[in-house]
Amino acid sequence: MSSDELAANLRIEAVPDDQWEIVAWLWQAFRHDLAPIVNGLPYADGRYQAAELKNYPSANGTGYLAWRPHPKTGEDAPVGFALVSGLQEEKRSVAGFWVTPAVRRDGVGLTLATGVLRRHPGPWSIGFQHDNLGAGVFWRAVAEIAFGAGHWTEVMRPVPGRPDVPPDHFIESASAPSERRPPRG
Repeated sequence: MSSDELAANLRIEAVPDDQWEIVAWLWQAFRHDLAPIVNGLPYADGRYQAAELKNYPSANGTGYLAWRPHPKTGEDAPVGFALVSGLQEEKRSVAGFWVTPAVRRDGVGLTLATGVLRRHPGPWSIGFQHDNLGAGVFWRAVAEIAFGAGHWTEVMRPVPGRPDVPPDHFIESASAPSERRPPRG
């Protein structure tokens, strides 16, 4: 399947109450991917920390799932998620974002990220870890598309309570996302 076909078959939907368990499963894959960067280990029950998920859904936070047909069954399969916080605050924030490795070079992440940003007007603050080089490249590309050149900055802030690790990076937008669409292909 080409990138255009994948993008055409991609659906981004707000997480309904009965699908937060799907987000919790995907969260484990997200934390597994992040483990080498944050020196994370699973807890005694074999699962990674998931305390952040207790904040969702709420008046201040929501989530989105990206779906596309499974290549073997044709049934809908979740291929990514995004968690948004700060809905009642001055700035929105991406609190969690993950796309399954099998579709990471197919435009799914870019479509999910820009689609979610457009759904929530207002300025954004999007953080990522200093050592997560792929996330840096990805979020800078998203910022160029969503906010436009010259309408975002990147700042570094110390990680609270962790003077032993490099500061986190934050993409800060000056305004709401634009209506520009990500390039296909």
